[in-house]
Amino acid sequence: MAQHAARTHRLTFNTDGRPHPLVNSLAILTLVLGGISIVSSAFNSLHLLSSWTGLVGIFTGGWGQFISATTAERFVLIIGIGMSAVGFYIGVAHGGLTGGLW
Repeated sequence: MAQHAARTHRLTFNTDGRPHPLVNSLAILTLVLGGISIVSSAFNSLHLLSSWTGLVGIFTGGWGQFISATTAERFVLIIGIGMSAVGFYIGVAHGGLTGGLW
């Protein structure tokens, strides 16, 4: 008689079984910053917000990639870095990091 293997599927970044609170925090922060950056880049008047959040998202995602341990963390970091980069580039095209102050 075949036995049923119980599988529980949980959404987790720690596929190796060990906790990685710093990398998980950086991954979520990069994803949030990328989302803010890409949404605010749709508006010309929010170029300061989109360019600065994009720049910070690129750096936090890069640091997260440097210290990440699992593929799931890297996947979320790459998505966040991509969104941050697009928002950053569009924000720079709309006015830049300084907003035309210099």
